[in-house]
Amino acid sequence: MPTPKLGKPSTFLLFPWGLLSIVLILTLNFALSDGWFRSNWSWITLILIIPAAIFENFKVGYSTMRIMFMKVVYSLISFLLVGVAFGGALSGWYLRKFQNLTNLDKVKLPWYVLLALVVMLLIQVAQLFSMLKAVKREFMSLDPDQ
Repeated sequence: MPTPKLGKPSTFLLFPWGLLSIVLILTLNFALSDGWFRSNWSWITLILIIPAAIFENFKVGYSTMRIMFMKVVYSLISFLLVGVAFGGALSGWYLRKFQNLTNLDKVKLPWYVLLALVVMLLIQVAQLFSMLKAVKREFMSLDPDQ
């Protein structure tokens, strides 16, 4: 039986939907944190989280090495970005609380932004484990003993 010729994976599969959602959530928080974002945060995060989760879920069935590699790289960048934002917010809280410095520009992450970021990171972790399961299934199909 001839093997199908594999072409390049589509851009849709290589695009970092989860990372884009995290960047948009942080950007909207920093740019519009005063009034509008505070009153409309639930709609914005709903619009950003649900499509990203659905689009990332489409990648699970594809276990080519390029898609796997890009998914891991984008997940690591997502964790790095959220870690830097959380570290900036934590250092601002520390300086205000324990060093009594009040006139500093600091990163402000309200609870709803932290919740949206944690949900996005949990989606990233679930997708990574699903992709690892797909790779295991692919390798098991190549094993002659199975």
